[in-house]
Amino acid sequence: MPAAKISCIAGANGYDAPVCILTRQAAEALSSVQKALASETLTLVVFDCYRPARAVTDMSEWTRKGGPPDPQWYPAVKRSDLIAKGYIGELSTHSRGSTIDVAIAHADRESAPKPACGAPDADTLDFGTGFDCFDPTSETTHRPLAGGAAANRKRLVEAMRAGGFKNYAREWWHFTLADEPFLKQRFDFPVRAE
Repeated sequence: MPAAKISCIAGANGYDAPVCILTRQAAEALSSVQKALASETLTLVVFDCYRPARAVTDMSEWTRKGGPPDPQWYPAVKRSDLIAKGYIGELSTHSRGSTIDVAIAHADRESAPKPACGAPDADTLDFGTGFDCFDPTSETTHRPLAGGAAANRKRLVEAMRAGGFKNYAREWWHFTLADEPFLKQRFDFPVRAE
């Protein structure tokens, strides 16, 4: 895939390197999205791809430990409610290898102001929140949104849909290949730079 920026969740259990692993079908579809965006001087920013099942288990256990809202990541939700509210899955589609968390950026890396919630250094277009902001404002069709955030979300959904992906409505950044090859399989091999 030409010029896409990748910043996966290195450091979590099973993530030994910031590498994007996808099924062949999802990778080919994502490549077509990247090529279409590149013709508009835009690029994909990839946050997460395949997620080992062990990392999903760790996330679930961390969630169950509870804690108060965190203004950067889940400002209005208790940590113990993240699964019930649909922000963290006990079984993640990422573990099937055809789900990706992604945004769009200008190819020259001109970025929007840093969001109050979510990843603060993503260098993407303005989407109203950052990636991994577990809040109702992250719902794909949330309104109102300031500036061009609603248009940017719509552009991302359209580009990904044209590539064969469907959006998870609770997270503007989360997409799964509509015709994924391993619908019932979950994988647990580690992500390594090999």
